[in-house]
Amino acid sequence: MMDTTLKKGIYTLNQYLGNVLANAMSEGHQVALWRKPKSSFLQVLIDTTGNLKRTPLQIEVLPAGFIVHPFVDQEDKKAFFLEANQYLKIDLNYPLEEQESLPVLEEGIETSKAASDTIKKAIFENINSSKTSTETNKEAFLTLVEKGLAAIEAGHLNKIVPARTKKLKLNQDFDLVKSILSMVKSYPNAFINFFHIPSIGSWIGASPEVLIQTKGDNFSTMALAGTQKARGDNPLKTVAWTQKEIEEQALVSRYIVDCFKKIRLRDYDEQGPKTVLAGNLLHLRSDFRVDMRRTNFQQLGSVMLELLHPTSAVCGMPRKPALDFLLENEKFDRCLFAGFIGPVNIEEETSIYVNLRTAQLLDGFALLYAGAGVTEDSIPEKEWEETEMKCEIIAKHLNLENPL
Repeated sequence: MMDTTLKKGIYTLNQYLGNVLANAMSEGHQVALWRKPKSSFLQVLIDTTGNLKRTPLQIEVLPAGFIVHPFVDQEDKKAFFLEANQYLKIDLNYPLEEQESLPVLEEGIETSKAASDTIKKAIFENINSSKTSTETNKEAFLTLVEKGLAAIEAGHLNKIVPARTKKLKLNQDFDLVKSILSMVKSYPNAFINFFHIPSIGSWIGASPEVLIQTKGDNFSTMALAGTQKARGDNPLKTVAWTQKEIEEQALVSRYIVDCFKKIRLRDYDEQGPKTVLAGNLLHLRSDFRVDMRRTNFQQLGSVMLELLHPTSAVCGMPRKPALDFLLENEKFDRCLFAGFIGPVNIEEETSIYVNLRTAQLLDGFALLYAGAGVTEDSIPEKEWEETEMKCEIIAKHLNLENPL
C-alpha cells in the first residue's frame, strides 16, 4: 500500500496549508486563519462541532476561539464564535519539518490544485450571491458623501463614514492559500485574516486597526484615521497631513477618551498621533494603554468593546445620529464589514480588530468593502479615490498571475 502520509518536510507551506484548509472545509467545519501584525506566526483554528454558535460579548469568560461580529449591533448583543477544537501555529521563519507541534496529515492528501478546488467549492456553496452582490456605483457614492456634508453643515453631525462595495470577478484559477500568503508577505503591519462559517460566509482581509487587545493585565486600543497614499522611498519621513486629516484622527482619539470618562477611568497612557504604514497607505494613529490590575478593572476588554463599537473611524460622530444616517442612506448591507473579528483567549491573549480592508468571497467573484471619513473639509471626488485605494489593497492579491 502506498504511504499517503503528508510529510511536512516534503511539501511546501502552500501545499500543507491548502490541505489543512481543504480537509477542514470539506467536512463542513468552521475555520479561522490569521497572522498578527509584526508576527512571524500563522495561526489556524478549526471548529469541528458543526454548531453555529453565538455568544455574549463577555470575552474574559469565553473559551479559546475566534469572534466575528457584524457592523450593526444585534438585538441580543451576541456575536458569532468559532471554538478552537483544533489549533495550529506555524512559524514562518522555520521549515515545516522542524516544527514538531504541527500535525502530520494523513489520508485524503490532495495536490495544490485539488486542495484549492476543494476550498473554492466549500466557499461558494450555500451562499446566495444574488442577495449580497450589490456594487456601489460612483454617482451613488458621491451623492451619499454630499448628503453627509450637508448633514455636517447643518450641525447634525461632526463626521460621517460612508462606505461602498466593489465587485471583482475571480479568475478560474483563484487560489485562496496563494492569496493569503501573498498578503502575509506584502503587509507585515496588518492583521491578515481569513474565516469561513458555512451559511454565513467566507471573508479575507488585512485590517490595520486594533479595536481592543488584552494580554495579562494589559489593555490597549488605538485611534486610527486619516488616509493618503504612501509615496517615495521614505514615505514616513516625507508625509504631510492636511488639517482635515488631523482633525479626523483627533475626533477618533477624543471618542476613546470620552469612553474612558464614561467608566471613570482616568489612569491611561496615550501616545501619538504618529504616522503608520498599512499596505501602500499611510494613516495617523494614537495608541492607548491601561494597566487593568492597577486600575482594578479586569473586565475592561468587554466593557470597552461594547462602548467603542462602532468606532467613529467606521461610523462617525456623534455615534447614534451617524449610525442612523448610514442605515437610512447607504443602499447596501455592510454585513461583517466594519464589524469586528479576532482571536479570543488564544495563548492567554485576546486581539480583536475592526474588519477593514476586507472582501467577502462569493461564487465566482469577491465583494470588496471600503469607507472614507467625511468631515466639513471633505471633497467627494477625493473620498471616492480613497475608497478605490483601499479596495485595491485586497484586490491585487486575489487574482495572482504568478504562483508564490
